[in-house]
Amino acid sequence: MSRIGKLPISIPANVNVTIGNDNLITVKGPLGELKQKVDTAITVQMENNIITVTRPSDEKEHRSKHGLYRSLIANMVKGVSEGFSTNQEFVGVGYKAELNGQVLEMALGYSHSILFELPKEIQAECKSEKRGNTILTMKCIDKQLLGQVAAKIRSLRPPEPYKGKGIKFVNEELRRKAGKSAKV
Repeated sequence: MSRIGKLPISIPANVNVTIGNDNLITVKGPLGELKQKVDTAITVQMENNIITVTRPSDEKEHRSKHGLYRSLIANMVKGVSEGFSTNQEFVGVGYKAELNGQVLEMALGYSHSILFELPKEIQAECKSEKRGNTILTMKCIDKQLLGQVAAKIRSLRPPEPYKGKGIKFVNEELRRKAGKSAKV
């Protein structure tokens, strides 16, 4: 049995979950609504505000999808009730970001500024303090979309190993390298 797949999902009082035909799961909460189609081999049941996910056999395909769909449903429930957020830090001289509506304008040490249009589901906020790094905070109810957008922004200028300049997540530990050693 999958350690993740066998865990039950408890539903908060302010969240409404419906399991339709074709295994389409709809989760509605105070922050929004999410839908997910579940494979027909996986069975999703709801009793007394607790969702359980079961699989028919121990085939490799069923085992892999068991934990996957349980995690997706749990993330949907958490997303519509609490939401997800991520913080990214722009480290380096002249590295900054500004938000104009849903367009993120970034200066990342290139000869031009980079414009990145955020999806409408994501709410973003930029904070830059004097003599400090710019911090981009993004919030969304869809964990998968939020992670994908954050990874795309980070890939525009990943942190380099010597000085750590680039875009990094706020509490991310970077592997730092020693610079050149001077000959005596």
